Amino acid sequence: MEKNRSPWSVPVAVEDISETGLHVEIDAHDTVRAELAMLAGLRELSRLSAVFDLARRGAGVRVTGNVSARVGQTCVVTLEPVENDIDELVDLRFAPQAAVPAAKSETVAAHASDDEPPEPLLDGKLDLGAIATEFLLLGIDPYPRKPGVELPCDVAPDEKPPSPFAALAGLATKRDGKK
Repeated sequence: MEKNRSPWSVPVAVEDISETGLHVEIDAHDTVRAELAMLAGLRELSRLSAVFDLARRGAGVRVTGNVSARVGQTCVVTLEPVENDIDELVDLRFAPQAAVPAAKSETVAAHASDDEPPEPLLDGKLDLGAIATEFLLLGIDPYPRKPGVELPCDVAPDEKPPSPFAALAGLATKRDGKK
């Protein structure tokens, strides 16, 4: 098993992208969704799809689009099942390996801008499945709650919590009172 292997792989060669661009719509099948749900710690992943527009930029590629999914999680307050929809916008630039600065990390940037270096093209290809997986993982709520559910709190909403220094202030008052 490869170190950075994505459960969902949809490779596209730069040479297959025409000068007018390429529109790609992908849907993850049951096996991929089950694998990704396990990877992400989800109860279920009932839907995962992505729509991408790829445009050539010299030797590089710009990828725009969105990733959408329906995830089943567990409410962190009630421990009941909760369903959430994810809709993440994608805007990335890719360039041949030699054009990417060496200091660039291996993670996919959330949004491309002219200030950010492009992602590397590996062997003249980019993987739309891996991009969709990254944005799915970025869009998952790490603390899902059922609508209207609040965390229990020891302090009433209109009451100010005690200062962590209140005990020290009390000690200072006792000390000053003995003088």
